[in-house]
Amino acid sequence: MRIDIVSIFPEYFAPLEVSLLGKARRNGLLDVHLHDLREWAHDRHRTVDDTPYGGGPGMVMKPEPWGEALDTLAPAGGEVPRLVVPTPSGRPFTQALATRYAAEPRLLFACGRYEGIDSRVVEEARTRMPVDEVSLGDFVLAGGEVAVLVMVEAVGRLLPGVLGNADSVADDSFAPGAMESLLEGPVYTKPPVWRERPIPDILLSGHHGAIARWRRDEALRRTARNRPELLARLDPDALDAHDRKVLAEAGFPVRGEDMAH
Repeated sequence: MRIDIVSIFPEYFAPLEVSLLGKARRNGLLDVHLHDLREWAHDRHRTVDDTPYGGGPGMVMKPEPWGEALDTLAPAGGEVPRLVVPTPSGRPFTQALATRYAAEPRLLFACGRYEGIDSRVVEEARTRMPVDEVSLGDFVLAGGEVAVLVMVEAVGRLLPGVLGNADSVADDSFAPGAMESLLEGPVYTKPPVWRERPIPDILLSGHHGAIARWRRDEALRRTARNRPELLARLDPDALDAHDRKVLAEAGFPVRGEDMAH
């Protein structure tokens, strides 16, 4: 996969040189190109922002540098990338969306700053490439760089060969499947007792079916405790009698077709 990132702070993306994604880049599994938006600003000060029409606080990123950047990185007749613009007003970024992005041959991320990018940039870009405006959540950051780092890691780890154990993806919280709305349960490693805290006996039993059942129960309990709103997304038909018992004990009985608290 090729990923292009446009930012006024390309140095922000140094973390992509380390850990799993750094290794994926060195192994040719992930091809990341960083671009400084100021390369397409032609005045003496390499200006990329101006005051907003209609008044108001802050500054808005100018359309001219962004237009030239997209023309250069996605020229007519060339490979068409999917443009991803992080913004608090965008659609939520989810594991399902990360999975869809991982199937794309090329992604182009546009990192906004200040009050955002002139809206005409996205409008014009939609006429020649797919464009997604995406949000990490109901909060505001100083710029899109942090959001892009998050999305690139979430997408990159899903690419074939990036993780040492491909089964890790299937066990993720929010991984696609019948129980996709559940958080992942607790995990443990050696030693079996640490600071007088033993790991659950079931994990030493060697009974794989019982262990799988315990992990599912813990996922249900953790989701009920930390993200109860996710339980509404569960398919009641995918829940067995034991699932229903665990949820009832957690205060979320399944009633007919609905989850109710």
